[in-house]
This record gives sequence, C-alpha cells and structure tokens, in this order.
Amino acid sequence: MDTIKRVGDFIGGHMPFIAPICVALGVLLPQVFGRITWLVPYLFAIITFQGSLNSTVRQVVSTFRHPRELLSILAVTIVAMPVLARLVGGLVFSDSEIVCGIVIEYSIPVAVVSFMWIDIFHGNASLGLAAILISTVLAPVTVPITLQLLMGASVHIDALSMIRDLALMVALPALAGVAVNELTDGWGHEKLSGNLSPFCRLFLLLVITCNSTGMSSYVLSLDAVVLESAAFILIFASCGFLLGALIARMLGTSIGDFYTITFCVGLRNISSGSVIANEFFPGSAIIPVMMGTLFQQILAAIAGSILRRLTGPEHDQARRRVAHARQLMRNKRDS
Repeated sequence: MDTIKRVGDFIGGHMPFIAPICVALGVLLPQVFGRITWLVPYLFAIITFQGSLNSTVRQVVSTFRHPRELLSILAVTIVAMPVLARLVGGLVFSDSEIVCGIVIEYSIPVAVVSFMWIDIFHGNASLGLAAILISTVLAPVTVPITLQLLMGASVHIDALSMIRDLALMVALPALAGVAVNELTDGWGHEKLSGNLSPFCRLFLLLVITCNSTGMSSYVLSLDAVVLESAAFILIFASCGFLLGALIARMLGTSIGDFYTITFCVGLRNISSGSVIANEFFPGSAIIPVMMGTLFQQILAAIAGSILRRLTGPEHDQARRRVAHARQLMRNKRDS
C-alpha cells in the first residue's frame, strides 16, 4: 500500500509532465485505448465517490446556505464565458460553424473531472460537487437558450440522457461518499479516502488518455482550420483558468474555494459538447469542441502547479489548520 501511495503522490506532484504524455498516448494509440472508453463513466463514479468522502452534510448544506462562490461559478460558466466566446470567436473566425463550436465548448456544464483536480490540490469538495451538479441539471435549459441567443440556433438537449449520466457519475457516488463519511464518524475521510486517492489518480490518467482518443483523427490530419482552432482554444482555455483565479481573488475566498473556482471555471464537460455539435451542427463545429480535449487536462495541471507555487505559504497554512481540526475531532471522538 505504501508503494501505491508513493505512486499517487508522484502523479499529484508531476501532472504538468504526465498529462501531456497521456494525451499523446490517446492521440497516437486510439486503437488501443479507444476499446476501453466504456470504462470512463465508471471511473468517474469512483473518482466522485472518493472526493465526496471528504465532505460532510454540514459542509454541503453550508455551500447552499452561503452560495456566493457557487453563484459566481455558475454566472461565469453559464453567462460570461459563452458571451466572451461568441465575441472573441466572431472576431477571429469568419466561419460561423467554428464560432458555433467555440460557443458550444463554453456553454456546456462544468466537467466532472474537475472534482479530481480539486482533490489533488485540496480544494473545497462540497463547492465543486455543487457546481458540477447544478450546472449539469441546468444544462438542458441553459445550453439551448445560450445557443439561441448567441448563434440563432435551435437545439434540443436529451435531458433524460444527461440526467442519467449525472446520476451515474456524480449524484449517486457523491451521496454514497457523504453518507459513508457521516455514518462512520469520519473514518471515510480519514482512512478510506486516503487509501482510494492513489488509485483515483491512476484512474484520472486513464480517463485523460481514453478521452484523447477522440482527437486522433483531427491531430493526425492537421490542416489550417484545425491548427487555427487549436491555437484559439489553447489561448481561450488558458484565459478560463486565469479568469477563475482572478474572480476567486476578487471575492477574497479561502484557499480551498480559490482552487475550486479556478478548476470549475476552467474545465468543461466536453463529451456533452461533442454530442451537441455532432447532432445539430455537422461539419467543422466539432473541431473547436474536441480541441478542448487536447488541452484541458494539460492546462489544469499547469494552472494547478503554478497556483500552488504562488499560494504556497497560504496553502500550507490552510492544510495545517485542517489537519489540526481533524486531530481535535479524533481526540474528541476517542475520549
């Protein structure tokens, strides 16, 4: 077990170097990793369960009772980012399908995988969980309205399918994780979460690799449109993480909320976007959507690493406070 924990720590500390390798493997070997993409929803479920072990009912309730940070995430991801995508994309590209793909990319819900990044960088799991749940539940309403207002396009979201995926990957595992933590008086957080964490980090690498297989045909047959779309998404996606960090700082949030807001604003559920683009906008609209797969996880790793360096003393102080509080709780329970 010590070995797997060391592997997990190594992964957590070297994601800026490991994530690009995973993306490259998925792009270069789609015939290998494409066969196991069916595992991804189940891996997401395990990742969500492990992250939810770090939450209590009181923390979840507090997130909704004091929703400033949650509402900020939703306002930026549902309103601000799609509008910026439409304005900037329209200035750069004359192809309306490409612009539509960019708007789709930034109208879709917060990515489930953001939960894993929040765990790696010790963010607020309850806030991240709430942002993923609410943005996904609202998506069948918000995405069609956004595309209608910004692109004049009519789409119909398969709400039943989205809710089913939400239940499998997020809602049920999250409820199970919080319940285990509550019913075991913190054992789920103190023991089980730590034991599962290294495995979940390995699962994250597999998820990144499998999701990258969808980019293979585009990357291996590069043309001017693909290159221009890739460059745009790289820059715009980077700005997404920067915008999340700036908003968190403007709000004066705790260090845990700071990381959570950054990842929730920066990461999007691209699988939902690819379904919408393929079904309603056949053609080049899929290109900018899929480019997010190429860059999102790499940018998340780089952003987390940079922010950890910039907030090092603050981050360490917060971790010490949390560790002290947990020790007090253990002493109280044992006495």
